[in-house]
Amino acid sequence: MNTAVRFAAASAIALALATMSGWAGGEHATKDEAVAMVKKAAAAIKADGPQKAYEAFTSKAEAFHDRDLYVVVYDSTGKCLAHGSNAKLVGKDLIDAQDADGVYYIKTRMDLMKTKASFWQDYKFSDPLTKKLEPKSTYCEKLNDTVVCAGIYK
Repeated sequence: MNTAVRFAAASAIALALATMSGWAGGEHATKDEAVAMVKKAAAAIKADGPQKAYEAFTSKAEAFHDRDLYVVVYDSTGKCLAHGSNAKLVGKDLIDAQDADGVYYIKTRMDLMKTKASFWQDYKFSDPLTKKLEPKSTYCEKLNDTVVCAGIYK
């Protein structure tokens, strides 16, 4: 095999590995990655129990934290049970939290979980990578009396 062919093959392999790891796709997660993260988090809650899973989400365990993608869990009253970006929010009643446009995003989330098993929600939130207020779209799945979510920044 000549040098050019070996280089092209090595480059293709490196690009494939980088894409699978999330490194090549840019700094922001995708919708598919958010859905996959929520499904993985819900499976962890079922397998390990809520307490252990919530601790993993909040501690930023690598399995549940990827670039700007992290898991949050709320109970049906708006109390934060786990937050992969800000542990200080855990245990707080956030039902009246508003984004910069005045959207009650947690209240809206609680209303949506009453009628939908899964949904996407748009609002504005601080991007943990850029530290700027950014448009965000969060995917959520209802799990018993909680909602498990992970969002992407646009």
